[in-house]
Amino acid sequence: MKSTVRESAGLVLNEVSHATADIDWAPWEKLPDLISHSDAIFAIGNGRSGLALRMAAMRFMHLGRIVHVVGETTTPAIQSGHLLLAVSGSGKTDTVVRAAQVAAGRGAVVAAITASADSPLARVADHVLLVPAAEKTDRSGAKSGQYAGTLFEQMTLVLLDAVFHALWLDSGISADQMYERHANLG
Repeated sequence: MKSTVRESAGLVLNEVSHATADIDWAPWEKLPDLISHSDAIFAIGNGRSGLALRMAAMRFMHLGRIVHVVGETTTPAIQSGHLLLAVSGSGKTDTVVRAAQVAAGRGAVVAAITASADSPLARVADHVLLVPAAEKTDRSGAKSGQYAGTLFEQMTLVLLDAVFHALWLDSGISADQMYERHANLG
């Protein structure tokens, strides 16, 4: 029997719903304050997890926050008063862990988004935001029927969109005001 897109969508939505029910919300509830009280936000992540984080970085910019994506040529040095959002499902991605170590050494606050509470990234972070999902190396299907780290990446996007939405609701900024910050050069 051929698989259907509708059945696959049902699986995806079901897994996101179940993963959401397993979240420890306390660390996630602190993230809006960390963002609000930082002088600038730096974002680092590789692959699809990094893309999800970049989407959130864009939304935080729409709220008027100063946001930099690590690795872009115009990204300045991180320092005290800044927040590094670092994402890695395994918590072992070398470039992400190294950036977190540098940021911590410079006095920045490090918030790690990971599926692994006992990882190098989690150990260097000031705040650990756990995502209850399989890491990309877990292909057992025990935590997710989706390929590799897909559920982690989806949950990262959903949770960061929720953080953005909470910040927006508390900001008093209108949708029209945010729209003025959208890219307009192409």
